Amino acid sequence: MTRDEENRKIFLEEAEERLEEVEHALLQLETTPDSSELIGTIFRDFHTIKGSGGMYGFHEIAALTHEIETVFDKVRDGEFGVTSELINWSFLAKDHIRKLLYADVENAPDNVATTQQIVTAFQQIMQSQLEAGGSQLNAQPQKLHTYLIRFRPSLTAFEKGIDVTVLLSELETMGRCEVIAQSHEIPPLDSINPQHCYSTWEVLLTTSLDLDAVKGVFIFVEEECDLDFTTLKVPESEDQETLLDTLYDQFISQEPLHEDSLLEIWETHSEDTVVSEAKETEEQPSSSKPKASPSTSPELASIRVHSHKLDTLVNLVGELVTLQARLSQVASFRNDSELVSIVEEVGQYVADLRDHTLSIRMLPIGTTFSKFKRLVRDLSQELGKEVVLTTEGAETELDKTVIEKLNGPLVHIIRNSVDHGIESPEQRISKNKSRQGTVHLSAKHSGAFVLIQVQDDGSGLNAEAIRKKAIERGLIKPEDVLSEQDLFSLIFAPGFSTAQAVTNISGRGVGMDVVKKSIENLGGSIEVSSQHHQGTLLTLKMPLTLAIVDGLLVRVGDTSCVIPLSTVAECIELREESMNSGCGRSIVYIREKVVPYIHLRKLFNIEGESPAIRQIVVTEMEEDRVGFVVDEVIGEHQTVIKQLSRIYRDVEGISGATILGDGSIALILDVFKLMQTALYEEKRRLSA
Repeated sequence: MTRDEENRKIFLEEAEERLEEVEHALLQLETTPDSSELIGTIFRDFHTIKGSGGMYGFHEIAALTHEIETVFDKVRDGEFGVTSELINWSFLAKDHIRKLLYADVENAPDNVATTQQIVTAFQQIMQSQLEAGGSQLNAQPQKLHTYLIRFRPSLTAFEKGIDVTVLLSELETMGRCEVIAQSHEIPPLDSINPQHCYSTWEVLLTTSLDLDAVKGVFIFVEEECDLDFTTLKVPESEDQETLLDTLYDQFISQEPLHEDSLLEIWETHSEDTVVSEAKETEEQPSSSKPKASPSTSPELASIRVHSHKLDTLVNLVGELVTLQARLSQVASFRNDSELVSIVEEVGQYVADLRDHTLSIRMLPIGTTFSKFKRLVRDLSQELGKEVVLTTEGAETELDKTVIEKLNGPLVHIIRNSVDHGIESPEQRISKNKSRQGTVHLSAKHSGAFVLIQVQDDGSGLNAEAIRKKAIERGLIKPEDVLSEQDLFSLIFAPGFSTAQAVTNISGRGVGMDVVKKSIENLGGSIEVSSQHHQGTLLTLKMPLTLAIVDGLLVRVGDTSCVIPLSTVAECIELREESMNSGCGRSIVYIREKVVPYIHLRKLFNIEGESPAIRQIVVTEMEEDRVGFVVDEVIGEHQTVIKQLSRIYRDVEGISGATILGDGSIALILDVFKLMQTALYEEKRRLSA
């Protein structure tokens, strides 16, 4: 990859983040249209995309965002207010800009036509507001800021695709601007490298924009430049224009420019003592190294790493964990205390490395939640409904791979909730509900899992309608007796749908079966519960990570199994007499509480005789407890999860496998599914 291609890739990633921030701010702006902070955020993001887009050759994007930022600049200055038309066109513009970022041909006819349509719309918004005289909301004289900017590109800046003229032109669009190029470091002609940059630029800028907006011009080049921003506090008075004229004259006439000479201007026109931000601390010569801007502070430093590099790192750590387990096993067979000590120390470092590596891949699920607000907004408008999305637990962290693969299933679920679940405003009023429906999206930790719930307050599932449709499709027989919960589970059958009509959103019988399969492929599960006319709740139980977990290694005959340690509550002995006390039921009494259990030997048809004294591993999730009967509990084990092949992927109760230190295979139990099975059997026996 060339340097230009790398810079372009960095711009695309930064632009994606800016566009996501725009969407989030627009969604909030709909409910709080007077928020100057949100308006300023949208303006700055479009402004940054414009400047950087022009630098990296996205000229159509630069032209489009110029029109958008012009309108939001007027809104920011209080010349007119936020309207639904402005927000709708801003959403369309954001979507189109993202399309242009990845378009094979930026000036393709359909792209050009859409760009022109959006440009025209923003120009019309501007014209109509000006003709109407604007809202005059918060209209006040603009407060001007004067900045002294020192800009020194690195020697190889030109080789890396940095165009200084684009940056300076962008500054000139912000307000009154004068530029001085310092050329005293240019070497003699016979020793000049034409691809090197030897100049330094000093810029004096007076603008209504804040310092963050000005710094945004340099956001994609700050690592290749020395930058120094000084805010000059010009006294607000009737004589301010004269002060600025004198300042600019002084700036143009002096080379190089010193801060002391600027301060003399104010002292001759005002009795107030004026100091620049740079003077508030100990005075430094202009040639000294500029202070680091907040964006480059070591305390806030971060770097971008491609996701495939993280995946490779996790895989390597996984192999290291397996190798360390093998090393520990070898050490245990040798009577060498020094070797054992070293192996234990290595094991601790490997565990720390594993934890830190996995934490790098953990992201707050809120990054996905925020995208669905736009989805609900657009669906509501398309269906003529009033629906709001509320979220909870956005800070809950989950492996990035799981988050990425959850996006599709959650889109299906939310679309169904809005289309099938939430009623029209008229229907809701007739049911004594509020006009506005709610879809609530939440996440919380539960051991080694994350529970993600999507709940709506709509019409709920109709058990009788589901039953009729299932009989019609041959999924059940008319004489079959199913509980309400079993009927609800039929919505996950392939092609099942109770929709009366096919729409662009749903009703084709495609979606929920795909959702279930996608979630199960990630080692998760999905449950549905509903109350007619009250709403529907779907619960997704997802593993925290798909890479490495702490497990409890157990043995049944010659078979080794791993139980996720986060689900283990305790281990107790199980004697023959205890098994016979259940009156034919697979239960054991632990501290006067009934705990159902599963014989892993019977479940997996493992041959051989069981020992007289066995162990029962008691697992716990939420308020449910289920035991697993094993021959022996070996101990804790760092488990590197390996996906099963397609042949074994549908085996009930197994979520994966791992390689032990001696090279043998251990099965990883799907505790959640096995617990569900045991609890269901216990309830069935009690009701029989």
